[in-house]
Amino acid sequence: MEIGAQVIMKGTKVDGIYDADPIKNPSAKKYTEIPFLSILNQNLKVMDSTAISLCMDNQLPLIVFNLKERGNFKRVALGEPIGTLVTTSPR
Repeated sequence: MEIGAQVIMKGTKVDGIYDADPIKNPSAKKYTEIPFLSILNQNLKVMDSTAISLCMDNQLPLIVFNLKERGNFKRVALGEPIGTLVTTSPR
């Protein structure tokens, strides 16, 4: 918030946010978009709940994507719809 960021880009080892760990549960459902409140209510392990709340309170979007896939950081930066978009409410 102090640096005036317009979005948080969180690179992980999976390609977004799931309802369960996709490495342990191959039938886990991936979210392409999810509200911050759903992450908190479902206790999804995306990041620290304080960080989620801070983003939610300040309406700072979060994009969770696979950082290990070559070119993904650039794709996210260019606005391609990859990973999971987290916002205050779904579009």
